[in-house]
Amino acid sequence: MPKIGMEPLRRRALIDATVAAIGEHGSLDVTMSQIAGRAGVSSALAHHYFGAKDDLLRATMRSLLADLGRELRAALARAETPRERLSAIIAVNFSAPQFGEEVVAAWLAFYVEAQRSPEMRRLLAIYARRLHSNLTDALLRLLPRPDALHVAEGIAALIDGLYIRRALKNGAPDPASAIALVEDYVSLNLARAG
Repeated sequence: MPKIGMEPLRRRALIDATVAAIGEHGSLDVTMSQIAGRAGVSSALAHHYFGAKDDLLRATMRSLLADLGRELRAALARAETPRERLSAIIAVNFSAPQFGEEVVAAWLAFYVEAQRSPEMRRLLAIYARRLHSNLTDALLRLLPRPDALHVAEGIAALIDGLYIRRALKNGAPDPASAIALVEDYVSLNLARAG
């Protein structure tokens, strides 16, 4: 008889194991058996909860987006000014839960997968629209619309680019230098417009 209340815990364990497995392999070339073993469950149970591996991969990406969204909403709730909102968005994207080695590897693997998977492409488009919308909302209070849109695009490109650069390096991520680089870009653009 199944233990009541275990499904959410096992689902979370499988998603975390998927991120870890992708992080270790640097690609989506992992098996359900490898993921299930990391999660401490059988492959049959992994298939029971998620079906095929592609379903688990999509659930993992949705989970990463949901985690990012929760963290971002909490940070934005604490921000009092448009400039603080920009800094909150930047900081969250490079926070420990978001900029860890395994999570960065998972994001990059999902970007590659989006080239062949319409569902992954759709999920990445949601992420990109949310990032752009949040950045633009804060920037419109500081800059004229054309400048706000241009700077929002630059910030998003820096964030994505720093994830790629992070994936190419060995060693621990350095969120402080990533944040400082993006903050410098924002400050220079605000000063130039001001």
